[in-house]
Amino acid sequence: MAGTPFMVKLFLNAHASVYKLTGGSLGGRMGPNRILLLTTTGRKSGQKHTIPLGFIQDGEDFVVTASNGGGPQNPGWYFNLKANPQAQIQVGNRQLNVTAVQADPEQKKSLWAQLISVSPQYDGYRTRTSRDIPMMILHPNS
Repeated sequence: MAGTPFMVKLFLNAHASVYKLTGGSLGGRMGPNRILLLTTTGRKSGQKHTIPLGFIQDGEDFVVTASNGGGPQNPGWYFNLKANPQAQIQVGNRQLNVTAVQADPEQKKSLWAQLISVSPQYDGYRTRTSRDIPMMILHPNS
């Protein structure tokens, strides 16, 4: 979360802590968005980092969007997944090991439409930035 304002880091850490303690009973939703906890390995530090993220489900897969609120850069967790696609998620009280793959343009078109139907604010994020917002598909490991 380098470069993330202190208060945002504080909120995200508190959110993740409450989510973990309650098995997602508290913090498992933000408005219409379902929330999961994504734990990545820092590409520079090698440390584990956990962040709450909105997601959609595509069959057995979980899809997260590197919108960064429409900011000019992709979020740190995206770069961590690109460097090491092995990660863990917690969805409610379920914990899963996953492998992350970036959605290709065809997949993204379908997934973006599904995302917008649930969370229309993401279209606003897309208009705020000149970058292409990546979507990461988290495949549960067997």
